[in-house]
Amino acid sequence: MTGNYGPPDRFNEEQATFTVRGADTPDLETGVAAIRNVLRTLPLKPGVYRMHDAKGDVLYVGKARALKNRVGNYVQVDRLSKRLQRMVSLTRSMTIVTTNNEAEALLLEAQLIKRYRPAYNVLLRDDKSFPFILLRADHDFPRIQKHRGARRAKGEYYGPFASAGSVNNTLNALQKLFLLRSCTDGFFKTRDRPCLLYQIKRCSAPCVGRIDKAGYEELIGDAKKFLAGKTTDVQAKLGTQMQAAAEAMDFELAAVLRDRLKALTFIQGTQFINAEGVGDADIFALACHEGVIGIEAFFIRGGQNWGHRSFFPAHTAEVPEDEVLQLFLMQFYEEVPPARTVLLDRVLPEAEVLAQALGEQAGRKVELSVPQRGVRKRLLDQASRNAREALERRLAESTTQARLHREVADLFELAEPPDRIEIYDNSHIQGAHALGAMVVAGPEGFRKGQYRKFNVREKEIAGDDFAMMREMLTRRFARALEEDPDRDGDSWPDLVLIDGGRGQLNAAKAVLEDLGIEDLCMVGVAKGPHHGREGREVFHLMDGRELMLPVNAPVLFYLQRLRDEAHRFAIGAHRQKRAKAMGASPLDEVPGIGPARKKALLMHFGTGRAVRNASLEDLRKAPGVSAAVAQQVYDFYHAR
Repeated sequence: MTGNYGPPDRFNEEQATFTVRGADTPDLETGVAAIRNVLRTLPLKPGVYRMHDAKGDVLYVGKARALKNRVGNYVQVDRLSKRLQRMVSLTRSMTIVTTNNEAEALLLEAQLIKRYRPAYNVLLRDDKSFPFILLRADHDFPRIQKHRGARRAKGEYYGPFASAGSVNNTLNALQKLFLLRSCTDGFFKTRDRPCLLYQIKRCSAPCVGRIDKAGYEELIGDAKKFLAGKTTDVQAKLGTQMQAAAEAMDFELAAVLRDRLKALTFIQGTQFINAEGVGDADIFALACHEGVIGIEAFFIRGGQNWGHRSFFPAHTAEVPEDEVLQLFLMQFYEEVPPARTVLLDRVLPEAEVLAQALGEQAGRKVELSVPQRGVRKRLLDQASRNAREALERRLAESTTQARLHREVADLFELAEPPDRIEIYDNSHIQGAHALGAMVVAGPEGFRKGQYRKFNVREKEIAGDDFAMMREMLTRRFARALEEDPDRDGDSWPDLVLIDGGRGQLNAAKAVLEDLGIEDLCMVGVAKGPHHGREGREVFHLMDGRELMLPVNAPVLFYLQRLRDEAHRFAIGAHRQKRAKAMGASPLDEVPGIGPARKKALLMHFGTGRAVRNASLEDLRKAPGVSAAVAQQVYDFYHAR
């Protein structure tokens, strides 16, 4: 069966009806039979196909100019690589989606890869979204701020920036140059005198009328020119204004303009590169060594260098480099709007289709180019050099990391180096805002997308570190047993580190015994006899032994880093929870009470305690509160 794909319905599809049921053990003949069953019904149309294993999990997502021809290649087993043969041997069913053209198929393929993260697709592993600068347009005096995530707020977005540091530097520059406000609307509304940012010449204080709307709009226009790369115009304007202020004997204003001009000159020296005539461009260069692929991305906007970032796609074994770069670009631009020009270090086999797909996504023309000379070629050479250097650092780090994991396996007598290490810690202040935290690390480093927080559900145990650890681990491993009892996936840890001593470890062991888990290695990490002295940690093993390592042992530094990351994450989550609770009201617990009624009750009674102690008659007299709502509030407090 096939489905139809079109712009009005992005995921209009239906499951293929030909499904071969069987064991989930690899079987090449069974896999080929499953593909042949679907192949008989396929048209010579463009589309996207998915391969599923016996459990229904997606193994691979691919796109095709002609579905019948492309899928037919998988039944010619002798021509397949070992990697594809393994994939076919696991295939038990397929899902087919037809599209109007090949560009739509390319877009849908990227969406589905991001959605399912298949085991046999090249994956862009990057758990951080790109930051943007947002110049809001929903206020008379627009605010400038850093933004991540969905672009729902009304305003103009500038980016992407390679890192938060690049955004912060640019925001600091904008505040120094154009004195734009960065405060929230609530803070802006309640000011009756300028804040510190005005005093240090980082804001023009529109909140208290130190600048009128027309003057602020002029600053906004200059900031937009700066972000668009038209810095020469801004520089000339500031110079003219400074000269005019000096001639008018307004030396204070002239000094302010002089400082802004100096800041602009400094920023030009740090952010600008020789990119004349390039305009807005994204630059990508690929490097490969020992089977590992690294891709370097540079972001140029208006001649300004907005930073660069290194990427190391996963599942690239036996995949041609050109195909890796093309799949990387489609997944990369799922999150980021493409620049008008994309500079590449090689010609891609489907460059025209890729440019068409990116153009449809951006709503304008996108040009793919492989420069051969001039400024663009120099920029591309710089990206290629950075790609090689980043890959060399990655390989060196991977070698070191692999050695450390081998040492961890030897230290704790594991059968093989751990692929997944989980570290647990608790955080609370005398039982208040208690929570637990789980940090995950692997051979490639910390897997921040898999970190988890556990709010304590049993309030009576808050403050009891042992009981909190039991609750957290019970929830974690009971769910793991439910979702993956056979441990076929990658969600089970090879090693668990507990931030604590023998008591914490015993609490963790009790959880494993209750759940019937017998082969999981847990280690308690305690400060040791010289509490607080680095390097004197004691490692408590499940069989009662205790280990101490030399203070200069690399594996000790690695285990400390894992423990410290769990500690940092737990404390950070606790602080967020505590900060949120500080702004909470007792009325938040009353069902059916929204912000408007809560405000009406607080304005009438003064405090939440007064609302709780009020009689039913008094509640009915509050403005904006109906008899039914008054009864609901009264019943909520007095039923308790």
